[in-house]
Amino acid sequence: MADLRDLDVPVVAAPMAGGPTTPELVIAASTAGGLGQLAAGYLTPERLASDIAAVRDGGTDTFGVNIFVPETEPVNRDAVARYRDRLLDYAASLGVELPAVEELGDDDDRFDAKIALMCDERIPFVSFAFGCPSADTVDELRRHGCNVGVTVTTEDDASRAAEAGADWLCVQGPDAGGHRSVFDRRTEPPTQPLDDLVRAVLARVDLPLVAAGGVSTRDRAGEVRSLGPVAVQVGTVLLRTHEAGTKPAHADALADPARTETVVTRAFSGRPARALRNRFTDEFTDAAVAEYPAVNKLTGGIRRAAATDPDGINLWAGSGFRDAAVESAADTIRRLG
Repeated sequence: MADLRDLDVPVVAAPMAGGPTTPELVIAASTAGGLGQLAAGYLTPERLASDIAAVRDGGTDTFGVNIFVPETEPVNRDAVARYRDRLLDYAASLGVELPAVEELGDDDDRFDAKIALMCDERIPFVSFAFGCPSADTVDELRRHGCNVGVTVTTEDDASRAAEAGADWLCVQGPDAGGHRSVFDRRTEPPTQPLDDLVRAVLARVDLPLVAAGGVSTRDRAGEVRSLGPVAVQVGTVLLRTHEAGTKPAHADALADPARTETVVTRAFSGRPARALRNRFTDEFTDAAVAEYPAVNKLTGGIRRAAATDPDGINLWAGSGFRDAAVESAADTIRRLG
């Protein structure tokens, strides 16, 4: 199997679902000596297979794919209905008709089909977010030559992933942009600083670690790697690169001097995620409910209608968002290596 310790540049490009991660971004990161990862979340297996083919057609053989672990607790439709009521006026102002609560049930994001695709394609690195796959799933992937990683936010989750047979862990600290990879969507995301979390995980498990969360400069990347991780993972700092598929309103907001604060919110998806503060987070964070994936589907029409309005979309951003530069992703990866 491929090994993260063999990277020429110890930097991993975060898999950013919903558009920012493109095959071109994955190719650029891997060509620079790091590791690029496709984001399987929200994609059909067919679209994911097309992206995999595009990466390989671009000459990149060593790359990863990240998959969302399905929720274990069913959606609370009563809670979703209350949040839907809260969103009605805002949605109407955009001309958006919200889906009925009956349409907002559980959804496994075609998990089994995506696992089968990973095995068929023998993807070098397969990582997971939002939970820990079963030991049987890990075994099946490893049997097909896949190096399996799990994203964790606590040392207990790290132990669980190790027991399931993970080959490596992505240790995600509180400064990370986008979704926090808590295993239980209804828990509050941990606030333990990344450095302390890395030390705690290293004391608990004997696996290669990739450290993520707020890493946006070469100095900070070096500090984090000096603690023991074999690489750092970066996402926000890639959002303005040429190869990223970030919405222009999102990319521009990262450089807007008027936007100075990030917040953790469930308002867009039902799972906790760090974003630039905007009108939507101000108005709906307190009312939001921990009912992913139902809330993500509920707000989808709003986000599409507000795609050019930075106050109406999810401006995912980690604490180092000011360091996101307009340049090639390859230059960003090399700069942090």
